[in-house]
Amino acid sequence: MDDDLDRTLDAVGPRLRALRKQRDITLATLSAATGISVSTLSRLESGDRRPTLEQLLPLARAHGVTLDELVGAPETGDPRIHLRPVQAHGMTVIPLTKRAGGIQAFKMVIGAGSGRRTPELKTHEGYEWLYVLNGRLRALLGDHDLILQPGEAAEFDTRVPHWFGAADRDPVEFLSLFGGQGERAHLRARPRSA
Repeated sequence: MDDDLDRTLDAVGPRLRALRKQRDITLATLSAATGISVSTLSRLESGDRRPTLEQLLPLARAHGVTLDELVGAPETGDPRIHLRPVQAHGMTVIPLTKRAGGIQAFKMVIGAGSGRRTPELKTHEGYEWLYVLNGRLRALLGDHDLILQPGEAAEFDTRVPHWFGAADRDPVEFLSLFGGQGERAHLRARPRSA
């Protein structure tokens, strides 16, 4: 049992470094987000220090991964329905729903500096609703060039040419609800009258 624990904890440092590099953030930026000192983060990544639960929780939250993913815990349950992040073009897409058809939910994480690359607008069938969690999202929607802040949302027909990127040097995290054409997210601003 102790050997398994040792191997698991020894593998955390390289995972931490890989996640930070993947998100293209500095130790100082990660320190500000987690409250863990730069020197401690450096020692955790190099394996010179073993992580505690109090350190792992804010690190998992800052990197947008589960604690199980951070420590490399074995998978549980039915592997056919285990939702795995997909990475492409500087973006991590984390599925949040399992059912086929209907509205699909995703958490999206776009790496720092993606707003500096040349936008390639795409179109496809469907309807999308976005909600920014952290960072600032640059959204090109047809002729509109928008910067969305945390707590702001956008809703649009995906047949409109669109592209998303980080608005500045920090990564951006947002939720995306996507459905087939005509499936719109409806928001209620106040309760219905009785």
